[in-house]
Amino acid sequence: MTNNKERREQALSSLEKEIRSRDRREKTKPLTVVAASLAVILVVVGGIWYAATRTTDDESITAEESTAPTTTEVDYQPLATSRTTPLAETVTCTYDSAGEASREVSIPTSENVPATGTTTVTLKTNRGDIGMELDRSVSPCTVNAVEHLATEKFYDDTVCHRITTSGIHVLQCGDPSGTGAGGPGFQFPNEFPTDEASDTSTPVIYGRGTIAMANAGRDTNGSQFFLNYQDSPLPPMYSYFGQIDETGLATLDAIAEAGAEGGASDGAPAEEVRIETATVSS
Repeated sequence: MTNNKERREQALSSLEKEIRSRDRREKTKPLTVVAASLAVILVVVGGIWYAATRTTDDESITAEESTAPTTTEVDYQPLATSRTTPLAETVTCTYDSAGEASREVSIPTSENVPATGTTTVTLKTNRGDIGMELDRSVSPCTVNAVEHLATEKFYDDTVCHRITTSGIHVLQCGDPSGTGAGGPGFQFPNEFPTDEASDTSTPVIYGRGTIAMANAGRDTNGSQFFLNYQDSPLPPMYSYFGQIDETGLATLDAIAEAGAEGGASDGAPAEEVRIETATVSS
């Protein structure tokens, strides 16, 4: 397993190479994601990744832009929201230690984790409620972790530190430090769709209303997640685990309308989005 310093160096090197490549080839080939023949940009692994570009041991999650082509239409398949082969009734999860937690929290239970049914987590924010129906049947270990973090109030009084409004359309949350560099002190493997994908390079459409985990590369999920308020083309390397309700989508639409600070297409929300409480209900 690489350490944080190595991941930072690798991420920085990849970012620098991608910027040079993007400039030379008019932004037509993102890192390891889309072949040069596709006229679309998914900068730095197509979207949301842990890019450890700080000078400390912290990891930061960066939501990069994806720009749709202006002359050539590229059709990507929508992300399936159910498994081809159902899981067993229960599964065993793996949660490994990973750095220092940005807020004290225990490690989730890993044995006999249910892999059927749904649970609801409601984010009460200063901009309105965002209801999330989490689907255990697709990503049970992810749902188990997020439900555990919400129950232990890990998400309470935290800001959603990033919004992206061009190419991919996401609000990113889940870091108590508010910097994009925080996590729960543990990590766990990717689930659906990564574990069923035969091609993890070609993007799929994470549709409006879907919820997925941010990561530092495959199998490094922590606490940060992103909410798709519009369709977003991304490689199937981000664990999908649920849907946003209609009230939540209305809240997200208003947040997106305000945009990012300074009119940027990617950055902190222009109007702060703070999760006051995250509550779990069946």
